[in-house]
Amino acid sequence: MIEFIIPGEPRGKGHPRVVRLKNGASMSYTPDKTVAYEELARQRFRQQWPYEELPFPNKTPVGVTITACFGIPKSASEKARAAILGGQTYPTKKPDMDNVVKIVLDALNGFAWHDDAQVVDLSVMKVYTDQEPFVRVELMSLDEYRVPF
Repeated sequence: MIEFIIPGEPRGKGHPRVVRLKNGASMSYTPDKTVAYEELARQRFRQQWPYEELPFPNKTPVGVTITACFGIPKSASEKARAAILGGQTYPTKKPDMDNVVKIVLDALNGFAWHDDAQVVDLSVMKVYTDQEPFVRVELMSLDEYRVPF
């Protein structure tokens, strides 16, 4: 298993931006914040897997667990803070969970696996933390994985 932390408030994959060029053509690009976050995710992954070869070669089924840990809002009342710390309140705010998954999985294409199509098992959760916010990512090979029915 490979586990790593992406520090900072969880981010979602930004939608491509389209600009019109003077000649009437259009061009799309990925927002700078998305590019920077994907690079941070790759750097943190590389600290745990510094090897050139992919840990999950082509066709290897992969399981991924992502836990997005959001900072407690500064505006939270004492009652709300107690509910958050007691695990009774979850972050039902942006970014959407699917966009958090997308930014992490896309960042690891060509670094952890050939393509994120190799991910066959995925678990994702959004929670609050009383520490600095972060995203925890766990990757595991499911070569021995068998559907239990």
